Amino acid sequence: MGTKPTHEQAQLHLQVYDLRREARLRQGRDWFFKNYFVENLEDFMRLAAPGTENGALAMMVLSYWEHACALLNYGLLHEDLFFETSGEFFGVWERVKPIIAPIRERFANPLFLAHLEKAAERFVSWSESRTPGHIAAMRQMMKQMQSQRSATARV
Repeated sequence: MGTKPTHEQAQLHLQVYDLRREARLRQGRDWFFKNYFVENLEDFMRLAAPGTENGALAMMVLSYWEHACALLNYGLLHEDLFFETSGEFFGVWERVKPIIAPIRERFANPLFLAHLEKAAERFVSWSESRTPGHIAAMRQMMKQMQSQRSATARV
């Protein structure tokens, strides 16, 4: 482990965590992890198009984690503390990663979720150096969740 978090970093970390408890964001996070399985831009537009209720829920989750990761990337949050206690952002990134390039192109915004992406990339390296195999296990679990969701949807 590197340096210890400063008091200010710890306070900000707690504030970021506390925001996750906001009722509408909790609703968005619940919806996102139960429903947000996309493989292409068409899936995204069908499931969570801008201007729809599901689109608002998805963007609430995505924008929350983009903000939190921006604070991390600018050094305002302590990296070890964040990575040790905030794995959810990585799950969000893994869900949106398959369609990030077409979304960035469609909306002419190459920086869309760039902080989330940068933090997720760093998390992979950080995690593999401390808990080898954890990322592969997480990805496998997410794949199983998607398969179960797909099987349920066909029934």
